[in-house]
Amino acid sequence: MDKRDDTIFWAIIACLLWSTAYAGIKIGLQYDTPFHFAGIRFIISGLMILPFTVKPAIYFKMIKEHWKIVFWVTLLQTLVNYSLFYQGLKIVPGALGAVIVGSQPLVTAVVAALMNEGERLTKRKIITIILGLSGVILISAGRQAFKVASTLEILGVLMILGANIATATSNVMVSLRSKGINPFVLSSASLFTGGIILYLLSLLVESGPSGPKPGEYWIDLIWLSFMSAYAFSLWFKLLQRPNVKVSELNLWKFIIPVVGAILSWILVPGEKPEWLTITGMVIITSSLIGFFNNGRKLQLG
Repeated sequence: MDKRDDTIFWAIIACLLWSTAYAGIKIGLQYDTPFHFAGIRFIISGLMILPFTVKPAIYFKMIKEHWKIVFWVTLLQTLVNYSLFYQGLKIVPGALGAVIVGSQPLVTAVVAALMNEGERLTKRKIITIILGLSGVILISAGRQAFKVASTLEILGVLMILGANIATATSNVMVSLRSKGINPFVLSSASLFTGGIILYLLSLLVESGPSGPKPGEYWIDLIWLSFMSAYAFSLWFKLLQRPNVKVSELNLWKFIIPVVGAILSWILVPGEKPEWLTITGMVIITSSLIGFFNNGRKLQLG
């Protein structure tokens, strides 16, 4: 397997893991408040990564030497992204929210082009993004009817867009400025620190959850914590690879709603395949295969 195929393989693995997040968050929020749940999740995630990083002395030395990138990833990826994401999803209709979340590859491509001269918005990339976003819209429309947004729902849309912009900016910064810091150290420090801040924030703005939690909650929490630990560490490692373009790597996030829909058919009672959803899946899959196969031919040519 060459370096390009290896990058594609691990990008797909990370996106497959992330595709379980929405169902997991939905389950967890039945028993917990948003900031409290997210805070505990990321604290556990940061601790899970620690044994796979480096010796403690080197760990803290890396954080000290690269504190700026740790600060920005913590602020943008963990705090701003998840604060806006959780709050936005609470007030936006499901189908509309799914489309806004699914627009992340488009937002990332625009942000990357603005921040990095090497990230051009080529015609091939734009066509792939348009097709991918069209597929997300069809998947969402097939699963739930769109509703006219109220003023509050428009605010929710802006929150989710803000979360997408924060994630995109963080991705570009990791790609450009994180050389020299171990990706596991970066993910561990940013997730743990962000988790602590979210947990403390929950104590200030949320009425804490009361009573014991069922086993479903704890299984869900452990899975989401592991998923974040593994997926973010893997993603940061891919972003640090030479010649990996942030905008192209993020195109694989179009498969997240595809897998999410399939998981819903399997796990959620009453969910069944709709022709709109299947059409959306075919469009997304075809556009990604076409983009990366064409890119391979251009390289070989």
